[in-house]
Amino acid sequence: MPITQVSVAVQNTPGKLNEICEILEKENINIKAIMASSVLSPVQVHMIVDEPAKAENVLRGSGLTVSTREVVAVATPDHPGGLNAVLRPLREAKVNIECLYPFITLHGDEAIIIIEVDKIKEAKEVLKKHWVKAYGAELYKR
Repeated sequence: MPITQVSVAVQNTPGKLNEICEILEKENINIKAIMASSVLSPVQVHMIVDEPAKAENVLRGSGLTVSTREVVAVATPDHPGGLNAVLRPLREAKVNIECLYPFITLHGDEAIIIIEVDKIKEAKEVLKKHWVKAYGAELYKR
């Protein structure tokens, strides 16, 4: 099962992130990873949640601009240079990383990162070829 990133476009004003989190809290939807950047206008808030379809519906129903996209969730060794085990194969395959952020919890001695890329199929193939551990639906239950 693919990992779905839920993204919300909001204005950079006090309380907007809190508003998103309260909507999800009321629906008992757990945020597993989150990244927000104020560089773009509107601000893009990217999240991995335990129920992406439900989150998309309730956020959109609250009048927010919501989109979803398949992303890659992979393990990286938790030591200096560990991230390069993931980055090098993507570079060699000419897959561009559009967004990268950490999963909130570690899994054993591995960090889990979320990667949004321009070529999802190619990214999955090259990471598998290079023995990079990828996660699926089990990630939602962590």
